[in-house]
Amino acid sequence: MIHLKNIDKYYDSKFQRTFVLKGINFEVNQGEFVSVMGPSGSGKSTMLNIIGLLDQPSAGELFIFDEPVFNLKEKRKIEYHRNFMGFIFQAYHLIEEMTVYENIETPLIYKGVKSKERKPMVANLLDHFNMVAKKDLFPQQLSGGQQQLVGVARAIVGKPKLLLADEPTGNLHSSQGEMIMDVLKGLNEEGMTIIQVTHNEKFAQYGKRIIRLEDGLIREDLPVQN
Repeated sequence: MIHLKNIDKYYDSKFQRTFVLKGINFEVNQGEFVSVMGPSGSGKSTMLNIIGLLDQPSAGELFIFDEPVFNLKEKRKIEYHRNFMGFIFQAYHLIEEMTVYENIETPLIYKGVKSKERKPMVANLLDHFNMVAKKDLFPQQLSGGQQQLVGVARAIVGKPKLLLADEPTGNLHSSQGEMIMDVLKGLNEEGMTIIQVTHNEKFAQYGKRIIRLEDGLIREDLPVQN
């Protein structure tokens, strides 16, 4: 489903080249749940952004369903984002001028889902995440943890085939974090492919495989030991 081939990401200054990622090779099969771990600055988020077509590598190739995707026209990229991928961002990226309800609903509008179908889909997630009472509030009226929950709900409401999650539990207390991981595990069991970046060893175990990055290199790629 996803194949990264010899991916490099580097920045050139006057006298040196600094690598963020170097020689990254791996595949993710449809229906896998992969956790990516590593210290800060190891290239985890950069790799996720490259897979999500939000960043371009300096060298290498990425294939999604055997289609080379680095030189896609903007229209085709938008189609991938709209119909195929969901994102949970570390920095939330909620739309400040929209309410909680509207933020969660937005991906469904882009996908062309009819209003009468959208309402129960959004209501179901608001209920699941105990956010019904917050649905008419704006992001700045929420705590960081609440904003994170809205970001997760927005990412999964359209049931994307691929979910890219950058520290999905990073701003949540442990019970909220476990709730989100249980939701992600359930979505994966329904067939959603998930790649999550996490610092949390316990939450990494929810995946079926852990890739460990260090200094922009893959140091380990092993199945989770249950």
